[in-house]
Amino acid sequence: MTKFVGAHVSASGGVDNAPLNAMEIGAKAFALFTKNQRQWVAKPLEVKTIDAFHKNLEASAILPKYILPHDSYLINLGHPEIEQLEKSREAFIDELERCRILGLDKLNFHPGSHLSKIPKKDPEYNDKLIQAESHCLDVIAASMNKAIEATKDSTVKLVIENTAGQGSNLGYRFEHLGHIINKIEDKSRVGVCLDTCHTFTAGYDLRTREAYDETMGAFGRIVGFEYLMGMHINDSKPKLGSRVDRHASLGQGEIGWDTFKFIMNDTRMDDMPLILETIDESIWAEEIRALYALIEDKQ
Repeated sequence: MTKFVGAHVSASGGVDNAPLNAMEIGAKAFALFTKNQRQWVAKPLEVKTIDAFHKNLEASAILPKYILPHDSYLINLGHPEIEQLEKSREAFIDELERCRILGLDKLNFHPGSHLSKIPKKDPEYNDKLIQAESHCLDVIAASMNKAIEATKDSTVKLVIENTAGQGSNLGYRFEHLGHIINKIEDKSRVGVCLDTCHTFTAGYDLRTREAYDETMGAFGRIVGFEYLMGMHINDSKPKLGSRVDRHASLGQGEIGWDTFKFIMNDTRMDDMPLILETIDESIWAEEIRALYALIEDKQ
């Protein structure tokens, strides 16, 4: 059983600093933004920065397959307005190219939002909402297909992150993920990242052995573990099914330590990046050690 745990580390001052920051906390994996996540445009990566990134990555002994870059929070591949949708698609393709240039093989992203403005007093609100969600999922899949076609010489995988379902964000049901994947033409370029906080607040319980097995069984049936390419390891401030995205440090939220023990002893999560996005980065090294301590000796 081989687990690769890390955290979403800072790339402030340049992406080449991310491997160094991962080393400082004893990480065997890490996530990063390859550009400012709150800006649409960034200058191209310089050769010296790319070279320094590779040098520092080699020093960290972390392989590229255990790195899970995240795209900009501004991107919405399901945007209902054409101009904003095209802007998101262009930015997403640029993010994929930045990953390729750095020698990374994944890009993690939130699928998208329909930004529905349907008033709840509308007597047909529920029907219209279902239609908006279905249409948005199709737009997200179309955006992904366009991005894959635009980067067809690349092997970077588009890794969809499940969401908490806050606001009009889609991807909070396993059926949403399955719907998107089903419409992807080149399925060798698509994967999924499961966030424990998002999974829990979307309504999937993980806290007991029975609940964990039921939730993971549903994921396996509806999505398929062949698509699981990473996890975000977070506790949750909000309660089960709250549809609110607020992370907590491990053991300090509504999920609790048992869930993380189940994950650390689940071979289906071997050989992939397991990334902390917990709220107190000063204890990331401690949380990483605590997670490894949960692994049971099977001999």
